[in-house]
Amino acid sequence: MVDALERHPLVRLGLHYSGPLLEWLGSEKPAFLERVATLAERGQIELLGGGYHEPILASLPERDRIAQLTRMAAAIERLGGRRPEGAWLAERVWEPDLPTSIVDAGYRWTILDDAHFRAAAIDDGAIYGAYTTDDQGRLLTLFGTDRRLRYGVPFGRIPSTIAHLRRQATDDGERIAVMGDDGEKFGAWPETYDHCWGRDGWVERFFDTLETRSAEIPTVTPSAWLAEHDPIGRAYIPTSSYDEMGEWALPADEAARFVAVAHAAALADDPAERWLRGGFWRNFAARYREVNDLHKQMLRVSDKVAAMPAGRARNAAGDHLGQGQSNDCYWHGIFGGIYLPHLRLATLGHLIAAEDIADRKARRTGRIVDGITLVDTDLDGRDEILATMPGQVVVIDPAEGAGIGSWDIRAARHGLASVLRRRPEAYHARLREADTPARPDVGKATTIHGVVRVREPGLADRLFYDAYERRSGLVHLLTRGTTHEAFATGVADEMGDAHVGRYEVGAITDDSVSLVRLVSLSSAAGPTVVRIAKRFSIGRARRAPDLALEARVEHVSGPGARFDLALEWAINLLGGRNPDAYYRIGEDVVAHDSVGERADLAEIAAGNRAVGIEVTTAITPAATVWWAPIETISDSEEGFEANCQGSALVAVWPTNLERGGVRVVTMKNHVVTAVDRPAEERP
Repeated sequence: MVDALERHPLVRLGLHYSGPLLEWLGSEKPAFLERVATLAERGQIELLGGGYHEPILASLPERDRIAQLTRMAAAIERLGGRRPEGAWLAERVWEPDLPTSIVDAGYRWTILDDAHFRAAAIDDGAIYGAYTTDDQGRLLTLFGTDRRLRYGVPFGRIPSTIAHLRRQATDDGERIAVMGDDGEKFGAWPETYDHCWGRDGWVERFFDTLETRSAEIPTVTPSAWLAEHDPIGRAYIPTSSYDEMGEWALPADEAARFVAVAHAAALADDPAERWLRGGFWRNFAARYREVNDLHKQMLRVSDKVAAMPAGRARNAAGDHLGQGQSNDCYWHGIFGGIYLPHLRLATLGHLIAAEDIADRKARRTGRIVDGITLVDTDLDGRDEILATMPGQVVVIDPAEGAGIGSWDIRAARHGLASVLRRRPEAYHARLREADTPARPDVGKATTIHGVVRVREPGLADRLFYDAYERRSGLVHLLTRGTTHEAFATGVADEMGDAHVGRYEVGAITDDSVSLVRLVSLSSAAGPTVVRIAKRFSIGRARRAPDLALEARVEHVSGPGARFDLALEWAINLLGGRNPDAYYRIGEDVVAHDSVGERADLAEIAAGNRAVGIEVTTAITPAATVWWAPIETISDSEEGFEANCQGSALVAVWPTNLERGGVRVVTMKNHVVTAVDRPAEERP
């Protein structure tokens, strides 16, 4: 793109580079940044700011919005010699209070889609200019992008695009057509490199045309246009994003209905199509428990960082916090988002690092941070159990099976419990219809929305769904003789709700917590009530923390019961086709994403050599042990693909409980870390 701009000096446009990309370019391609700066100095390009780490601004506390925006503005000023006036809004996620944050950070304008303006009752033909909006007395200018340009550049015919621009133009030159979109469609999406720069040479031909016809269709940077033109109106935009994001934010069944209705309205040229809007971006936190947990952990860490005294430690923690706010894994659509384990764990790793720095600083200054408390960590109106120790942070949710949803190992900065539940997605229907290794449309450049590609055959046969959240430390009471395969594929028969029901919190000590629940088991002989008592012991060691669960099942009333008692630990060691991730059973070592079963097993270890972590699990009494990957099938730019979201390690004990009988089992996890990453950057 920069090559093309240098060859076409009459083409003017705005460019936005994310903060992490600018850092990488500064380290690896400094000469490239010098060329970008030269283009900016001569006024051919305008460099846009925004949130430094590309966060969804609406998801952040106000203080972090300002920090992200001002850090980016400073980086752009260093690069281009002037403070940016325009802010790129990540994923164009808009909420009506954003003008306050954006303006207070020193920006004048941003870009939204025509869909945003339609939601504000502004006609498509009226977006060829700038609008003002305001919040709490701060005035922000908005540009609206033209959908015809957004899809026509670079996927349409150039004569058609030029003809569309000519139809919108007026003799007085007072109208501006804006196209604001992501750069990956100019070469990173499948087939687009050849289309844009190789075989088709679309961009070169388009720039040639713009230069040839620059007298009638001049290009201009947004701020240069604003300097010469007044806004054409006022607009108050409701919560919104681009069209597809609204679709993705809906529950799977609702998304399928919405797409059908919207498609029918478009085919019928129904004017009501403009009012068809999907869901609200924040709904991803309701759709995915894992997104909500990650977001609320980010807010918790932000509060801790904000409470730190100014200095090097706070700066280091703030940098990790900012990286942990990058938007990619806080939602999901065509792009992998929350489904990509390496992104999710990288984000989580930065949040773990920021919290660790803040807690170490608090510990040194005499503020007590270690221990076990009841606090509503996920903001659902019910308290969770938060265990904060020097070597680990553990969150147990009593309301949902008393399972562990967060298990952060501080020395390795790794979230062991970052496992994703297997859920239905609207696009799974398309996969079932088109589960083939090749499609006729492959080889043609097009927008990725709606294209079906399958990266490997047979994925539709691997679609399995979970009826519960995949936490660790769950107790299952399974029908006697349940098979490993039934459990792994999500069809095991649960005799009660021990794995999902609400537990009452009992005694809490400095390093342990007890919970209890009565569970009714159904059988041909009638209902049986058992009492399940769980006791978690949470170690304090920095480099080798322990996390143990003792489960006690006691017969309370009713006939005797026969069942398979199972304890499940679902952990993520980045095991998808990764030679560094493994299970070790005695002298045998197998892949962490393998499927296995071993009888009469008292100990098993799992680890990842690259992460620098190993978990040894002692099982008492010895049990039959199953392990299997938790695999999801998601859509991405490259096509449908399988992702290993973790592995379920399940210990199973066949159990007969007569009146007054008791069964006690334990699983004790001993974590060893090969590294203490914070020591490498201790401020």
